[in-house]
Amino acid sequence: MSTAATSFPERNAAEAADLALTTAAAAPEVLARRIRQRRQMYVGQVASYSLGASVLLLYAYDGVISMGVPSLFWLGGLLTIGTFTVLSEAGFGDRFEDHYLTVFQISAHMSLQLLFLLAVPTVGVAFLAVLFLIFAFGTLRMTSSQAMLTWGLATCGLALVFLASDLPIGLPVTTQLQRAASMLCFVLVIGQCAFLGLFGATLRKILYRRSIELKAAYQRIEELAELDELTGSYNRRCIMRLLDAEIEKSRQTSTPCAIALIDLDWFKRINDAHGHPVGDEVLRTFAITIFANIRPADCFGRYGGEEFLLLLPGTDGDAASRTLDRLRGIVADLDWSAFSPGMRVTISAGVVTLRDNDTADTFLVRADSALYSAKPQGRNRIATS
Repeated sequence: MSTAATSFPERNAAEAADLALTTAAAAPEVLARRIRQRRQMYVGQVASYSLGASVLLLYAYDGVISMGVPSLFWLGGLLTIGTFTVLSEAGFGDRFEDHYLTVFQISAHMSLQLLFLLAVPTVGVAFLAVLFLIFAFGTLRMTSSQAMLTWGLATCGLALVFLASDLPIGLPVTTQLQRAASMLCFVLVIGQCAFLGLFGATLRKILYRRSIELKAAYQRIEELAELDELTGSYNRRCIMRLLDAEIEKSRQTSTPCAIALIDLDWFKRINDAHGHPVGDEVLRTFAITIFANIRPADCFGRYGGEEFLLLLPGTDGDAASRTLDRLRGIVADLDWSAFSPGMRVTISAGVVTLRDNDTADTFLVRADSALYSAKPQGRNRIATS
């Protein structure tokens, strides 16, 4: 005749899911939500005890039990709930992993049911039925060790009732009112168990959906960790990792591999003359242009500042030079005046192919040397080494 079920299972399940996915270092907002959820739980318990007391009142009206039993039962429930409410408002449970104090709550409510079972055995089956409801609530919160502990306590209590006493535990059905009251006992317990089942099913669905969302978020984080935020190309760490992989793959398959170190000509002048926001748009447009004109197998990343590294697997020196010269022409022919009238952007690049004794560092040094040999020649050109 008591339960910790709350009023709105779907909303409360969503909040429970949020709390389940929250780290132990709970923020004030999370602590406030925990308190709110516990308050809802205690309101549900008060409602449940009130319904149970109403059923006992029917028995009392028919003369089966004393008129004081329903009041004592209701007051006992309120005292139990009030004790945990005070602890909740004081934040006592927040220091524990199980901030609901589930084992203590179940033990307290179970003890109250067994006490009234011993005191009023005439309607004892009604109190026994509520034990199922109490444990139905516990399954939503308990760990396996907590479940074993509370099961052991329940076994001891029931052994005391059934084996250490000869009380005539029953459920009166002599009169029509008694039959109605007995029916209500089971109807209320079944209804509240169904409510808890709905809460648990909703919680599982929400946790499953949140786990899918969490996986998607992790995937997005991994993608962002590999990409340059401004241009959408690979960042330096990622492009260097891909370079190592391409070198290893080229040697294993005995296929050529070329790289190009690309630099935007006079980029500092663009920033100084037009401002960094325009410079950022130039870098972004340049990266988009390169992406649109390279093969899917090619890898393009920001090496640093206005320098970019292009990996060309399976490409020999001549093909790599032709590719970079084509890209150079495409960039030079773009209408950059959309950013500023008269603006012109060109690129220079150093193209090199992998040698037998190359490491990633020596490979890049040769590409860098080829790039800077293009600068004195007037820029807007491709140099090889």
